[in-house]
Amino acid sequence: MPVTSDPVDRAIIRLLRLDGRRPNSEIAEEVGLSPSACLRRIRLLEDRGVIRGYTVLTGPEDDDERGVDIVVQVTLDRQTEDYLSRFENAVRQCPEVRECFLMTGNVDYWLRLRTESVAAYEAIHGEVLSRLPGVTRINSSFAMRDAMRPRRARK
Repeated sequence: MPVTSDPVDRAIIRLLRLDGRRPNSEIAEEVGLSPSACLRRIRLLEDRGVIRGYTVLTGPEDDDERGVDIVVQVTLDRQTEDYLSRFENAVRQCPEVRECFLMTGNVDYWLRLRTESVAAYEAIHGEVLSRLPGVTRINSSFAMRDAMRPRRARK
């Protein structure tokens, strides 16, 4: 599925990334198309797999506001297809893992977890992550805040 190089398609995608529920008429106006032409372009982007779906991002009131986001870098003993497959299958069984990416560079995987506390993460680290197949190194970083969300006024 080639990525589109058309500036209008890129503008449509940018607007939908910011707000997937934005009315077609507003998108059309902003990119300089008629609503019907804009809708045709969106449908073509969906059909070609450039737009693979729409999702809902919940706010902190739906994710435990006191929860902790952790970014975990994992290095495996080997990078064979068997090791990668066993690791990925085991990670899918851990509900705290929100995202898992196979990476290039110095680490093999990048995980994003959400737990209720640092103590809860410590338990997951010891009982789950360190026991995943092929793991030789784990490097964890705790998020201070989500910089993509607007900051709330302090009370």
